[in-house]
Amino acid sequence: MNGSDSRTAAYGLVPADTTEDVRSRGAEVSTQVAVLPVGSFEQHGPYLPLATDTLVACAVAREIAAAYPVHLLPPVTIACSHEHAAWPGTVSISSVTLHAVVRDIADSLRRSGVETLVVVNGHGGNYVLGNVVQESSARGERMALFPAAEDWETALERAGVVTSLLTDMHAGEIETSILLHAHPELIRPGYETSDFVADDRRHLLTLGMSGYTESGVIGRPSLGSAEKGKALLASLADSFGAYFSMVTADA
Repeated sequence: MNGSDSRTAAYGLVPADTTEDVRSRGAEVSTQVAVLPVGSFEQHGPYLPLATDTLVACAVAREIAAAYPVHLLPPVTIACSHEHAAWPGTVSISSVTLHAVVRDIADSLRRSGVETLVVVNGHGGNYVLGNVVQESSARGERMALFPAAEDWETALERAGVVTSLLTDMHAGEIETSILLHAHPELIRPGYETSDFVADDRRHLLTLGMSGYTESGVIGRPSLGSAEKGKALLASLADSFGAYFSMVTADA
């Protein structure tokens, strides 16, 4: 545990650090690492909030900040959710805009002495984040994207999640479990009876989610539990150790 209990407890969606907190933490490490949660604002069926992906990304980032000496940033709350446009409440920005926002944040961090940025992605449709990291790394800048599919696979196994990543596409067992643990007060009734499977989604980019589901759900939320959510987050925090070692090596 790198930070004080009070620091960790103070974190909501917006970190409670002061500039002195950041200065003190930076003095204790050879390489400063910032963690940026990126979510979305999109439909998640009738029982999970529009901000689900942001809440998940923030929950993962908080676990990381509780275990590693990182500078936790506030989340990017609107991203690339164009496949959900058929549902009211969904808001998107272009991939070009998201690319520019993350680049600008990384540039700003470097000017203030934070050399490395790790992007914690909570939304599968934010494909452009992979390009941002690829391009930044090619320029010799330190950036990483977390979690990878392999990190999720490890977390599913450790948490006893039954549904595969293919089937658990949206508002399913994983997201419901994490919110049952981290934000149970935000879940509405209905997840217990909303299971829907559509594993063949080869035309998703063309048809959008509405081509595969009427409810907006693809997965098995009825299998979700707070215990699984806690275990998922703990496993992801453990997996982050390899990323932290990589981005701080030979600094």
